[in-house]
Amino acid sequence: MSAHADTHAHDDDHGHHHKETFVTKYIFSQDHKMIAKQYLITGTIMGVIGVLMSIMFRMQIAWPEEPNVLFEALLGKWAPDGVMDADIYLALVTIHGTIMVFFVLTAGLSGTFSNLLIPLQIGARDMASGFLNMVSYWLFFLSSVIMVISLFVEAGPAAAGWTIYPPLSALPMAQGGSGMGMTLWLVSMAIFIASSLLGSLNYIVTVINLRTKGMSMTRLPLTIWAFFVTAIIGVVSFPVLLSAALLLIMDRSFGTSFFLSDIFIQGEVLHYQGGSPVLFEHLFWFLGHPEVYIVILPAMGLVSEIMASSSRKPIFGYRAMIMSILAIAFLSTIVWGHHMFISGMNPFLGSVFTFTTLLIAIPSAVKAFNWITTIWKGNVQMNPAMLFSIGFVSTFITGGLTGIILGDSALDINVHDTYFVVAHFHLVMGISALYGMFAGIYHWFPKMFGRMLNKNLGYLHFWVTAVCAYGVFFPMHFIGMAGLPRRYYTNSNFPLFDDTANANVVITMFAIVGGVFQLVYLWNFFHSIFFGKKAVQNPWRSTTLEWTAPVKHIHGNWEGEIPHVHRWAYDYSKPGHDVDFVPQNIPLKDGEEELQH
Repeated sequence: MSAHADTHAHDDDHGHHHKETFVTKYIFSQDHKMIAKQYLITGTIMGVIGVLMSIMFRMQIAWPEEPNVLFEALLGKWAPDGVMDADIYLALVTIHGTIMVFFVLTAGLSGTFSNLLIPLQIGARDMASGFLNMVSYWLFFLSSVIMVISLFVEAGPAAAGWTIYPPLSALPMAQGGSGMGMTLWLVSMAIFIASSLLGSLNYIVTVINLRTKGMSMTRLPLTIWAFFVTAIIGVVSFPVLLSAALLLIMDRSFGTSFFLSDIFIQGEVLHYQGGSPVLFEHLFWFLGHPEVYIVILPAMGLVSEIMASSSRKPIFGYRAMIMSILAIAFLSTIVWGHHMFISGMNPFLGSVFTFTTLLIAIPSAVKAFNWITTIWKGNVQMNPAMLFSIGFVSTFITGGLTGIILGDSALDINVHDTYFVVAHFHLVMGISALYGMFAGIYHWFPKMFGRMLNKNLGYLHFWVTAVCAYGVFFPMHFIGMAGLPRRYYTNSNFPLFDDTANANVVITMFAIVGGVFQLVYLWNFFHSIFFGKKAVQNPWRSTTLEWTAPVKHIHGNWEGEIPHVHRWAYDYSKPGHDVDFVPQNIPLKDGEEELQH
């Protein structure tokens, strides 16, 4: 009885929370729901910058050396008379890649949905540490600001590719962007990694310690499993990138030579000896490959939840889905060498990395088949979130198939560093993760803002985006197989590639339409925050705990006692019930069996 009384005292305390000012509520908030919105809006702003850059360099590839008003307006001295300078082309590609991979798809996706859903779906008042959560967001914000500031450095932003291989990144005199721009890139990424680690530790502790009564690990929604494992991968692999960045800072500023050896510049021998750029590749890709799963796993979790809810069926193979998430996490740490097949590695080692890479296709395929089987014969509700989820499965499969070619050390040599690689990873990780993010936004928007997004604009947004995404990346496979290398700012000097010129124009047209059309989504998003249709408590008739919390955001999530859990997260269309969903907090009836596939 005393424990029960204590709980109520605790709940009352949440009811009479101290008065919040504008600053504590909207700026330095420690409430996970507000921090989720901060991550989402910051990630969205960074995404706009990243997409704008991609439109600019796509225009350069389609119409090289032609004056362009947009270049003149946005690039200034880097586009004399509207013709893009070669150095700024590399810088745009570099910062586009960095922003999209880290700031949009890592922080924007994980930061938003881990923060929003972990406490709400496991039945917790908030994160384990609200303060650490706030610090994590503000470090992310600071790193975003520094990355944007680096665009305005006189000698130009970092221009060594988003993978920042030395010696371009290690020698400040190598090119314009190797100076202050590169230093700011490294500082920004070091702060970003600190933010990511603080967030990840918080998510792990929250999932392990703060689950409500009855919420065993096998009753968790797949979203929480995905966020939990993603955080573990982040804690394991991000410190390695931090060490690479610190060693690079030492090489650049303090005269060491971890990554440099026998370098000549304009006939002059530099004093660096004994280092190896391949060491940097190992350190970078030891994070770089787990990173793609840090990006894709949260999207997989969101899609699993949305597909079950929108098919009105339990997710197919719940335990197999958990096992595949764990298998992906383990395997992701032993495949990094497939990025380095042409770095002179031992062919036997290449065959080992080929084996582990092809092995990771198995848990990925398990997930793909389980999603398809979940939809099979379901009462499918084709709302925008479901469309993006189906789009996610489509791009994940099509992008994954080309990974089988790139993961094979013999086949990879022909297409390495061509547009084939660009097409592969944009589909399997870029577009797929964006679709997962859009699906999550359309589905949980009512939980975040208490209003609904416009459904018809959502349909329009999906179809135009889907057509344009395939329009951009499908033809890219073919120009890649024709041998067109990545990162060349013009191909007009090579008669060999004249045949690819028209394909590049088509790709650019799709990129411009798809990029500009995101304005429709942005208008829908910001307009609906203030003027959207008011949401009911459980608009999608879902079973998970977040929909038992009131629409109005309150400190502590639930008024009164936290709901207890009596069943797993996917009791849809269960025989013996009047409605086609049974929330997790409804006790089992007499003689009712708990399902757990």
